[in-house]
Formats: sequence, C-alpha cells, structure tokens
Amino acid sequence: MTKVEFRKMTESDITSVMNIDELSFPIPWPEDIYYEELRNNKYAVYFVAVVDDKVVGFCGSWMILDEAQITNIAIDPIYRGRGYGQALFQYVINYGLAHGIKHLSLEVRVSNTAALRMYKKFGLQPGGIRKSYYTDNLEDALVLWVKL
Repeated sequence: MTKVEFRKMTESDITSVMNIDELSFPIPWPEDIYYEELRNNKYAVYFVAVVDDKVVGFCGSWMILDEAQITNIAIDPIYRGRGYGQALFQYVINYGLAHGIKHLSLEVRVSNTAALRMYKKFGLQPGGIRKSYYTDNLEDALVLWVKL
C-alpha cells in the first residue's frame, strides 16, 4: 500500500469526494449536503484519505456524546483492494476513541459482501435490518454495531 494520509475533510475536498461518491453509490449525495454537514452540523466529522496529494477516499460520521454513526464511506474504485478502506475505517475508530466514543453503528447493503467482510474484522455485529432502506432498488440494510 502506497503511503496514505488521513485528515478532516474541508470544503475544498468536496469536488473530489463527490466524484468518489458518484463512482461508488447508485444515488450519490447532492453537493449541498456535504456543505451543510461541514458548515452547520456540529456533530458531523468527515475525513479524507489522501495518496500522493489526491483524495482517494472519504468517511463521514456523526459523533454524539459517546456514540458514532457512520454516514458514508467510500474509496475511489481505482484504489480499492489496497487496504485504504480498512485503514480509513481504523483511523475513524481511533479518532472516535480519542474523543470518547464508545459505540459505533452503520448501515450497509445486505449484498455488499466486501464491506461486510471488512466490518466483521472490526468486530461489528448485526443489530437489525432496515427493510427497503435503499431507495434505488429497495434493498434492505443490515444495521451493524460495535462497542469500542
């Protein structure tokens, strides 16, 4: 794995993040959502993964009291399979732990076997199903939880 750096996302990263979002999800978030999260959501904490001065991934979270909810995470398809997603997720967990987070949760498509394998490595366990959660195809989401 080429050296990767992690840092908090800034507004100047939004174009790169949106590109990765569009390549990764059937229904990407609109640009204004990212601005809203960075500017006005005091619970939102977003990170980017950077390789050779290029944003190759991002992860969003809401950190409230001692709980974190992952809102989204994606790696540019060109950079997948190199460990960047796992390293980014570990970075977010470490950040959370350093800021008093004790529980972490997220939703993932039941068909996303690659993500499910990664989350299992971090000890996330199924906590429920959100029926027809994804609006593009009405696929269920598996809710995963872990006590950090």
